[in-house]
Amino acid sequence: MRFGSLYYIYGLWVVSAALFFFIWAAKKKKNVLRLFAQDKAIGSLSRGVSFKRQRLRQAFVVLALLLCVVSLMRPQWGFQWQDIKRRGIDILFAVDVSNSMLAVDIKPDRLTRSKLAIKDLILSKLSGDRIGLIAFAGSAFVQCPFTADYNGFILALDSLDVDTIPRGGTSLSSAIRQACDVYKDSRAKDRVLILITDGEDHDAGALGLAEQAKGKGISIYCIGIGTTEGELIPVIDHAGKRTFLKDGQGNVVKTRLNEDILKNIALTTGGIYVRSSGVDFGLEYIYNQRLSRMIKTDSQARTDKVFYERFQITVFAAFLLLVLAALTDDKIETDE
Repeated sequence: MRFGSLYYIYGLWVVSAALFFFIWAAKKKKNVLRLFAQDKAIGSLSRGVSFKRQRLRQAFVVLALLLCVVSLMRPQWGFQWQDIKRRGIDILFAVDVSNSMLAVDIKPDRLTRSKLAIKDLILSKLSGDRIGLIAFAGSAFVQCPFTADYNGFILALDSLDVDTIPRGGTSLSSAIRQACDVYKDSRAKDRVLILITDGEDHDAGALGLAEQAKGKGISIYCIGIGTTEGELIPVIDHAGKRTFLKDGQGNVVKTRLNEDILKNIALTTGGIYVRSSGVDFGLEYIYNQRLSRMIKTDSQARTDKVFYERFQITVFAAFLLLVLAALTDDKIETDE
């Protein structure tokens, strides 16, 4: 047996809470009775109530809650082989992981906000599309090749931090060059690169690489993250104290959004430039305006195991237990 939505296992906390509540309520009730009568007299005072039936009814409720959680986890057993063919577009994300992405002019910081926005897009919009991930700073490399496994992609995305690329600085040209290499074997008719950065390019040649990308059918959509006013870059020093990044002369470094280079890259390749804000990051706008209208390509079919869903069994069992709980009467007839 396997579970299709294992993260609902956290619902067991609700079951535990219900169980402990019933135990606490039973002890509380017993203590309240002791305030009015001695232990020997409690039996006569409560002779019209069956505590065993009360406990049985509570057990039915707890078991029903447990089965509801199991149902949400989607128990599966038995399977059949099925040919799976995906249809979608290829989307390559290039995320800046330089130190400037630690600036907090976009909350909680530029890098964290970028990762959250990508996750939101994946969970709310994408289905059947292949996605890939490039991390770049002073150089670039493929963090995740094209995949339709969104969970695997998110794991790679979560691992991004400013230590991912050992070489400092920000090289937009290295990110574009790496994207061209990734798309070399792609069969997609529409090729997309979403570049997420503050635009502080420390390496010339980005516009020249953008021209090459256009020649290979790659449209670059740029999201500028940060403010033009600039922000200090928080770092942790060797003593573990929070301070701000300084240059070689000891001056505090201030990072500013450079929109001009990003606008020119997007314009050169027929893409869109969007300035990110705290509320609207810009990815959803790009998807709605352009990506959703692109030509979807059939990806290579493969044979997968398709497991049979069995949650109906646990849902029915939970329903029966709730019915039994409702029918279980804790009152007993007594002879007057």
